Amino acid sequence: MQFSDFGLESRLMSTVEHLGFAEPTEIQQKAIPAAMQGHDLIASSKTGSGKTLAFIIPALQRLTKNRALSKRDPRVVILTPTRELAKQVFSQLRLFTANTQFKAVLILGGENFNDQVNVLEKDPHFIVATPGRLADHLTQGHFYLNGLELLILDEADRMLDLGFAKQLSQINKAADHRKRQTLLFSATLDHAQVNEFAIELLKKPKRIAIGGAFTEHNDITKRFYLADNLDHKEALLTHFLTSETYQQVIIFTATRSDTERLANLLTSKDFNAVALSGELNQGQRNQIMDGFSKGHHKILVTTDLASRGLDLVNVSLVINFDMPKHTEEFIHRIGRTGRAGSKGDAIAFVGPKDWLSFKNVEGLIEQTVKFDQVDGLKAKFKGLKPKKDKTKAVMANVNKASKTQAPKMKKTTKKVFHAAKDVGDMPIIKRKNTLPSNTNRRQRYR
Repeated sequence: MQFSDFGLESRLMSTVEHLGFAEPTEIQQKAIPAAMQGHDLIASSKTGSGKTLAFIIPALQRLTKNRALSKRDPRVVILTPTRELAKQVFSQLRLFTANTQFKAVLILGGENFNDQVNVLEKDPHFIVATPGRLADHLTQGHFYLNGLELLILDEADRMLDLGFAKQLSQINKAADHRKRQTLLFSATLDHAQVNEFAIELLKKPKRIAIGGAFTEHNDITKRFYLADNLDHKEALLTHFLTSETYQQVIIFTATRSDTERLANLLTSKDFNAVALSGELNQGQRNQIMDGFSKGHHKILVTTDLASRGLDLVNVSLVINFDMPKHTEEFIHRIGRTGRAGSKGDAIAFVGPKDWLSFKNVEGLIEQTVKFDQVDGLKAKFKGLKPKKDKTKAVMANVNKASKTQAPKMKKTTKKVFHAAKDVGDMPIIKRKNTLPSNTNRRQRYR
């Protein structure tokens, strides 16, 4: 199948060809025609599968072919969970809106609020935003959504996990009219809150699921290594950064403080590393991501902040210094490599604190993991034994105690009762007088 088979408007088709897109991915093949027919969608596919193009193309086709419902209101709103993903989507959108009459703006938390007010007053056709900041502008009346034609939620499951349900409901109600179309993209359709939210937002949606909820990346080689403690993990990390061949590396840690500490440690060992965390302001985060995407930094140390949506084609190695708290994030983390048909490597360190998360990941990928070893850095830690069921243990002790302490029952003779007879059928039997005669009784009691 080719993009030309979609029947796109000629200028849009020219842009697609100019940007080098030839064959649509599987999610694009199914989502683009359904969206162009005006259906609401709830769709899922693995990260890096081309979801962004699956909603940008139908949006542009709609704006090109249809008259606007309002001269001032935005026609398309695209919501993403993080600023980094919003920037990624916006950059792709700008490639398609260049040399067209359509204006697109980016509204993010952490950036100058008044500057954003001025941008919104210029009546953009597209708004790409994070839900919290967009809801703030909506509350203060800086723009309206009465004429919104298309509401797109990218990574809806992540937005709900981050606590944006209230803001999403507010945005939905502000644009709740029968002509609005909604496209909801999620990493999984098995997310209970996503399904509940879909009922609120979507009207008779078409459901599209490409692969399983967490489809494996066939282009990524996964390796797991046991680690005794933090020092052991750091020794393993230094070994792989020294011995592996890679273009760029992303290292995922559990906490924000770990990102800075680990980046400083690597820098002290002459590695070109930089830390990215939610504690940085938006300007700092933009500067770091721009520098990393341009190749100014070799190593990016981050939390799950960078696990979704970022299309960094030069990342050939991902290291899970700590296993993720949320199991599904493992798939998104390793999905930062092996993109666009390239091969990638993913390494994970598993210590005692990571063991439960590791077992959950093992269940998610439906594989029994065999641990690799590094000569000279073999771990003493071999994993944790599953905890015994406390309820079963307590009941076993109770049963044991009852057997040892229960008193022995006395033997009882078995009584046999003959079959009863009706009193009316029984003969009258006179009782023999066993008492002594009156004479004897008098003698006895004298």
